[in-house]
Amino acid sequence: MIRVAVAGAAGRMGATTCAAVEAAEDMELTGRADPSLDVSLESVLAGADVVVDFTIPSMAVGNARLAAHAGVHVVIGTTGWDDGELRSAVAGAPGKVFAAANFAIGAVLMMRFAAEASKHMAGAEIVEYHRPGKLDKPSGTAARTAQAMAGDVPIHSIRLPGVVADQDVILGDVAQTLTIRHVTTDRTSFMPGVLLAIRQVAQLPESPVIGLERLLWP
Repeated sequence: MIRVAVAGAAGRMGATTCAAVEAAEDMELTGRADPSLDVSLESVLAGADVVVDFTIPSMAVGNARLAAHAGVHVVIGTTGWDDGELRSAVAGAPGKVFAAANFAIGAVLMMRFAAEASKHMAGAEIVEYHRPGKLDKPSGTAARTAQAMAGDVPIHSIRLPGVVADQDVILGDVAQTLTIRHVTTDRTSFMPGVLLAIRQVAQLPESPVIGLERLLWP
């Protein structure tokens, strides 16, 4: 049984993660940390094997440092932090760290297909759509998609009510365009990827590992 604590448990993604962990037969939810619950991350570490972080960018790296150096493995779903800062923060820690810009399997496939298509099309742009409350702009998914693609790929960020997390990669060439689109209708779409990371983080060959594709195509 994998004992799991969730940081940011009162938020939308945190609450969805708590429900998914409780429904998983091989996991036990041992703690819900969140300032609004008046529960600190420190107070839930002792009973956890893995901490899942869905907080805010300014807290994610510090939370990972605290948990990993306490010997607790970490799965980060928060985006907007600096890769170099994370690597420095958890270097040498006994706890392993895994992070992903997007835990939806379809989104990871979209990024992979976009990277391949960009090798054969003259140009591309990305349009990403999220709820108004999303703090980072562009989204972590859009930024990682652009990094994986050939050429300089502009990103357009749209924040509208009613949107969960969508992304279009639009590629163009002579007399043709190609659109690769991923649409998310509910936050439960991220849970298979989150549970996969929880199950595999302890066996990572290195730390941190960034990107769900590293688990899908090791």
